[in-house]
Amino acid sequence: MTTFKAFLRHPTGMIGLFILLCVIILAVSAPWLFPDDPWDMVGAPFQPPLSEGLWLGSDMLGRDVAAGIAHGARISLIIGVVSTLTSLIIGVTIGATAGYFGGKVDEVMMRLTELFQTIPGFVLAILLVATLGPKISHVIFAIGIVSWPPLARLTRAEFMRLRGREFVQAAVCQGQRAITVVLRRILPNAISPIIVTGSLAVASAILIESALSFMGLGDPNLMSWGFMIGAARTVIRQAWWMSVFPGLAILLTVLAINLVGEGLNDVMNPRISRRR
Repeated sequence: MTTFKAFLRHPTGMIGLFILLCVIILAVSAPWLFPDDPWDMVGAPFQPPLSEGLWLGSDMLGRDVAAGIAHGARISLIIGVVSTLTSLIIGVTIGATAGYFGGKVDEVMMRLTELFQTIPGFVLAILLVATLGPKISHVIFAIGIVSWPPLARLTRAEFMRLRGREFVQAAVCQGQRAITVVLRRILPNAISPIIVTGSLAVASAILIESALSFMGLGDPNLMSWGFMIGAARTVIRQAWWMSVFPGLAILLTVLAINLVGEGLNDVMNPRISRRR
């Protein structure tokens, strides 16, 4: 509760939260604001904004750009959140195991982490989606796979810092199982930086999904911001609104998530923030 009140007093964090809430409201209300399928042709092609009842104009096939942005918000947020949860599960599990047990277990886990870090993340995501197929589940899996190494390293560092503390040693001396010590003693005390890093990972996931969709590797059955920009790149001089408005949607969403993440970092890790 104290953390929540402190966050409410954080100006940039609140700005980010306001923008993010607007995006979430747009995503949730998309079926009511635009009940028709965003793939349907609703007007003449290349209509500029505020013409023929189209708020943000139409694309080369006469589809409503505003409807595409609203429905695309749902896809971007779902992929960002679910892929981040996937990377958190993988990264925290590997990092906690390596940090708590140390020794050979730590060495094996860190070599595995370094193996994934030697491969450029976006290239690996492209290879995974191209191999598995452009489906939303495969996109989420690919982003989760490329995003977990930093979370694993952070979790390992926090666990190594905390495993020697008196309350952890007392729990071990009482005969508590390793899983109990990890989940009830160490993880709650290490969760703050993990939450902050996870919130920032959502923004990275949205950018990766947009880039994949821009390259034609997104789910072809789902409207997304990256797809809209990719489809409009050949007519950007003729119809600027087709790429500008989806680009602004990505910019504002990623900016909002980063502002929220920075606000959480300042509130939950004040000493680190002041030192920085």
